[in-house]
Amino acid sequence: MLSNHTLSNHEERYVPNVTFRMLSEAGWDDLSTATLFRHKTVVVFAVPGAFTYPYSPIQLLGYNEYAEVFRANGVDEIFCIAVNDPFSLASWAQEEGANQVRFIPDVQGDFTRQMGMLVDLSDKGMGYRSRRYSMLVKDMIVEKIFVEPGGFESMPVVSNAETLLNYINPAAKKPGQTAVLMHMWRTILSTQEKR
Repeated sequence: MLSNHTLSNHEERYVPNVTFRMLSEAGWDDLSTATLFRHKTVVVFAVPGAFTYPYSPIQLLGYNEYAEVFRANGVDEIFCIAVNDPFSLASWAQEEGANQVRFIPDVQGDFTRQMGMLVDLSDKGMGYRSRRYSMLVKDMIVEKIFVEPGGFESMPVVSNAETLLNYINPAAKKPGQTAVLMHMWRTILSTQEKR
């Protein structure tokens, strides 16, 4: 478990300087953290991996549902970072209908390692993955970070969209909680039925 001292070490520091290999309709692109974060306010959340049910879809769909509210409160982009390949993330994004979130494949875990969030989940058959967390980044500097105290099999209670939005603006008008929950559970149930 991370201590408060470890968390405070991430805040008010620059995001790690790495290059992400991204796949777009035009082909392969190399995007640096400077390209992704400079002169922007970015909400970032990390999941252990694509298709890590049941909690990663809950976290993802919360951010997707809150996207409009985040943008109304000064957020330029929302990123989901996972230690995954771009193909898996693209497939997961499509399956979940998450069209308000940009997926960032940290294929080798370089960003995650430098953030101090890389965890060994080999005992679960997953290799090295990311701890579940969220953060607000302004012009490449981490302003605030929330890290889940539990493992990847725990419900996201501090790295969820509502917690980060409450930090940005506690008075922000949020989507109806019932609508958000119903949408998330419908998505999860429909995914389970496909298997």
